[in-house]
Parts: sequence; C-alpha cells; structure tokens
Amino acid sequence: MLSNSYVAMLALGGPPAGASPEDQKKAMFMQVGMMVFFGIIFYVMLIRPQQKRAKEQAKMLNELKAGDKVTTTSGIVGIVVGIKDNSVTIRSGESKIEITKAAIGEVVPGTTAS
Repeated sequence: MLSNSYVAMLALGGPPAGASPEDQKKAMFMQVGMMVFFGIIFYVMLIRPQQKRAKEQAKMLNELKAGDKVTTTSGIVGIVVGIKDNSVTIRSGESKIEITKAAIGEVVPGTTAS
C-alpha cells in the first residue's frame, strides 16, 4: 500500500529541476488536458444517461391517463383509476391503492382498460 502512494506522489511531481520552462508548460497543459478528458468521460458515461432517464420518466408520468395499466417500482400491477397532482389511484385486484407518481415504474404499452 505504501508503494502505491509513493508512486502516485512521484507521478504528480513536477518536471525535473533542469527542465526548460517550455517543458514545464507542456507538462502543465498535459495535466490540464487529462483532467478535461476525464471530466468529459465522466459526463458522457454517468451524468448524461441519468438525465436522459429522468426526462423519459417525467414524460411518461405527464402522459399518464386513467385506464393505463402500470407497474410500480415495488412490483404491484394495476390499472390507473384517478390522477391527482402528486398521487395516482390504481386498482389492483379487488382493492384500490393510492400511490405517489414517483412510485410508477412503467406503463405497460398498448394496454388500456375496457
């Protein structure tokens, strides 16, 4: 473990004492470039897909209407009976359940109650 931290400290160290100022500038730009590169990779791999999923979820909840068959995040399957501001009433089996909109995992496509 000690050797890993020692290697990391050496890697982060500046250029040798005899290096020219131009070499020091190149090394600095290289470090900044690597930070920017990793920032872009971080954004593309983690942040952007999460934002896309959040937009799709919001769109699905805005298009929700009575009669849609839904599945909640806890696995309850039911048919939407009523919609309020932040809650949805679903009928599952012989019971009616009021849940928050955020608890709806998916709307089963192509199904509406008859």
